[in-house]
Amino acid sequence: MANTYSQIYIHLVFAVKYRQAVLAKSWRQELYQYIIGVVEQRNHKVCAIGGVEDHIHILVSMSPEQSISELVRDVKRSSALWIIEKNFVSARFAWQKGFGAFSYAKSQLHTVADYVQNQEAHHTKQTFHDEYLRFLELFGIDYDKRYVFKPLEDYDSK
Repeated sequence: MANTYSQIYIHLVFAVKYRQAVLAKSWRQELYQYIIGVVEQRNHKVCAIGGVEDHIHILVSMSPEQSISELVRDVKRSSALWIIEKNFVSARFAWQKGFGAFSYAKSQLHTVADYVQNQEAHHTKQTFHDEYLRFLELFGIDYDKRYVFKPLEDYDSK
């Protein structure tokens, strides 16, 4: 076939290492703009981006030229270096290993984009841990509880 045509919408979710609440509201929009640039440089399109202090959501229209894992690796690596370079956090910054990737149809984009962009309001009612487990269950994903993002209190007890 002479051309490749695709329509792939992926909702990405990933967290700060140890779920540290370091993504300050004062510079979060600047981070989102940086991430949008990274995504667009790889021929994808950000439909929506949002988050809170300890994690972010990105709704992406994916190009078939790059895998989801490669895109997330590139976004995490680039944005972590950018955060460190900007001195936005006082300690060493890193994203937690792993991520969630959930696919949606074009007809669902408006609802998902609203959800992604309204994370602050959403997290007044539900924790990130509960939100993430709900996604796994909603999408019928088998998971091992040992490898799911731990609740914050599990990190504090160490």
